[in-house]
Amino acid sequence: MATLALASWAANLTYTDLSASVVDAAVKSVYNWAGCAIGGMAQDAPRIALSTTMAAGFGGPPTSSILGLNGSLLWGSGGDGGGEDGSYPAFADAQVAAFVNGIASHVDDYDDTHLATIIHPAGVVASALFAVTEAQSQSSRSASAAVSVSGPDFLTAFVAGVEAELKLGLSVTPEHYDVGWHITSTTGSVGAAVAVGKVLGLDAAHLQHAIGVASTQVVGMQAFFGSMTKSFHVGRATQGGMQAALLARDGFTSSPTALEDRYGWLHVVSSRENATAYFAQLGREWEILANTFKPYPCGIVMHPTIDACVQLQAQALDAGRSVSDSTASSVNLRVNPEVLVLTGQTDPQTGLAGKFSIYHAAAVGLLYGAATPAQFTDEVVLNSTVVAMRKLVNVTTDESVAEDQAYVSLTFSDGSTMEKYIEHAIGSLANPLSVDELKNKFMDQVSRQIGSERAEKAYSAFTSIGNMTDVGKIRTLF
Repeated sequence: MATLALASWAANLTYTDLSASVVDAAVKSVYNWAGCAIGGMAQDAPRIALSTTMAAGFGGPPTSSILGLNGSLLWGSGGDGGGEDGSYPAFADAQVAAFVNGIASHVDDYDDTHLATIIHPAGVVASALFAVTEAQSQSSRSASAAVSVSGPDFLTAFVAGVEAELKLGLSVTPEHYDVGWHITSTTGSVGAAVAVGKVLGLDAAHLQHAIGVASTQVVGMQAFFGSMTKSFHVGRATQGGMQAALLARDGFTSSPTALEDRYGWLHVVSSRENATAYFAQLGREWEILANTFKPYPCGIVMHPTIDACVQLQAQALDAGRSVSDSTASSVNLRVNPEVLVLTGQTDPQTGLAGKFSIYHAAAVGLLYGAATPAQFTDEVVLNSTVVAMRKLVNVTTDESVAEDQAYVSLTFSDGSTMEKYIEHAIGSLANPLSVDELKNKFMDQVSRQIGSERAEKAYSAFTSIGNMTDVGKIRTLF
């Protein structure tokens, strides 16, 4: 019985069950999520979500933080739904905070990636878990009995949620994704329910109901990749999973066989499932150890091409040559077939769409020698030089090329060529980001949103999360 197996394992998991490497992977996943959630608030999607929700009067007492904002506890009366000065509040109720942080953490497509499933595991789980943890800590300040969540308890719940969603994802891979589901959100709601249920202290029976309530809220299809709605999937799954655990805590019932039932999640959303085998691995084979971190804020299958193009630009400059649409005659890529399936947009019109265009990725890598959030804005996507460079890019797919590999050939107008082969892209399992590179990524995102001084404090706070006695107070540290 898959639902019971998952609920029982999660209910019985303790911090002492986690190896040092699992804890280290969890901490990295959490602070990478925090960096993405803070940096992502520069995008329109989370701001629209926040202002619309609050202006409609849906928010309750402010207990949980919107990580990337600096406003007051109170919602102002400005015309856009923000304060008198156009600012937004730093706190909202847990449902709103989870929703907005979920959107913000995913909107840049800079979040962590489990390569075997293409699930971005931290966004849904951490956004829900953090909002509830803060709400509990906030309530404890006026309650006689403290309700705080320690660092070890937070990380244990986080790992439980991540393992739940990744094992669930593996059990329906690749069929579930291939038919068009956005697997991050469809599995993420279950992961969030498990994580929040764990931190609330639910037993296995109540966790079964939480899993059931979460699993019936299937959200996210790939038709919306390249739009704000892609990140909405994560925000809504965050809310759904969190609410599922809270409902189950208070006696709300569901199907105890929600996953494996003939008409349950596994059989409705996929033509094949192997949950029994994957759930048997829980606690023995840790999927969080296979989590990876992106060096570029875009579809991960484009990363080998970006690596190659960035290196080619540097090579050309070293040789005294410039790279532009006027000096190049063609750019030829040989890549894995999934590249065109997932990122084949030839003429993106927005920054979000550019994140799913291999043509744009190659163009900015060659022109800018970089692919940071600054290269995936509306302005850059519509830049005439970038558009012209995109038109020079030709893509050939080859099943013998792995997803973390790419061959790129740059031909200049005089007929000369430069070539680059990437065996393992930066950020892949075989070539992971170093601790220093992860910190640089965090600082770049966070400094642009809240300033370098506060970014340093935020980095220190989130990297030390395992040592905290009350994770709900972490926002006060930066």
